[in-house]
Amino acid sequence: MDYGIGIPSYIDAWREVQAAEQAGFTHAWFYDSQLIYSDVYATMALAAQNTTRIKLGTLVSIPTNRIAPVTASAIATINKLAPGRVILTMGTGYTGRNTMGLPQLSVQRLREYTQQVIGLLAGEDVLFREGDKERWVRLIHADHEDFINIKDPIPVFVAANGPRALGVVGELAEGWVTTLRARTDLADNYAAIKKSAAQSGRSTDKPYTVALSYGCVLREGESLSSERVLARVGPSIMPGVHAQWEAKYGPGANLGMSPDSEVADTYEGYLQEFASTHGTPSDRLYLDAHRGHMVFLKPGEEQFTTPELMARSLTGTGPEIIEKLERMEATGINNVAVSVTNAEGARDLIQDFGREVIAKREK
Repeated sequence: MDYGIGIPSYIDAWREVQAAEQAGFTHAWFYDSQLIYSDVYATMALAAQNTTRIKLGTLVSIPTNRIAPVTASAIATINKLAPGRVILTMGTGYTGRNTMGLPQLSVQRLREYTQQVIGLLAGEDVLFREGDKERWVRLIHADHEDFINIKDPIPVFVAANGPRALGVVGELAEGWVTTLRARTDLADNYAAIKKSAAQSGRSTDKPYTVALSYGCVLREGESLSSERVLARVGPSIMPGVHAQWEAKYGPGANLGMSPDSEVADTYEGYLQEFASTHGTPSDRLYLDAHRGHMVFLKPGEEQFTTPELMARSLTGTGPEIIEKLERMEATGINNVAVSVTNAEGARDLIQDFGREVIAKREK
């Protein structure tokens, strides 16, 4: 199994990525959410410049954040700094869209955009649309070594959970990213990907699979309710709660889930009170909902980080986490991307996970 660290794209993350590389992590994954983090490609550029082996990927790039030629140029620029160490993962968008009060993109938009980017990275002419205009575009100076690098291949992965998006994985992608949610058996997902790949005339081999997770290695005397553990894991639990609220109350609200009304209603009550104390207009509650998203807990949000949810994460002693990883590996997971919340949390994970999990699984 490969081991990744999921980075909330803060501009100085290169220091932690450098440490992760030394600790045995194989991948660093960077989140693309323009209203929450530093720019993902600026953050990746610094990480590329300061590492030599670790692979660097987006998790995930969202089509409406940038037009396809800009994304292709950006990731090819990172590939110039880190030849052959770069992965581009595409998705329909969560926070990058919902923080603007917008829903996920349609799968058709994801497919078209991904096709455009793949074509550009292959050095092809691609039909680009703007409104009612269609124009052919290409990376014109791809052969000019001062600018970008598409000579070293850039794998394109797709993040998908629903059946239509899984079809895009089979049709176009070299890898699949999943949040797993509550699934323990991925056979149906792989079957859907395989069917789409066969229909597209592509290899039907199981795709390289990345599971986005989060967690914390418990230290002596710690439990799931310990203050440090809650600070490290709690913010990564909250996106699921925010998504429940979005599904019932938010203007985005098409995350492909049936909301848990009790959770959504309780969070709505919490959010109304939070917004009233901060003077947030009623038409902008989604901005407050996502404050702290995967970075910190807002005051009072700890009530939503229940022991049950904490236990579902990759949190536990070293042997407990190893056991969980072995179960994940048995389902077909090739890479676990463990999300962190900040530099301090990253350093904790790198030190503890590197020593108690990676080093011991390699023996």
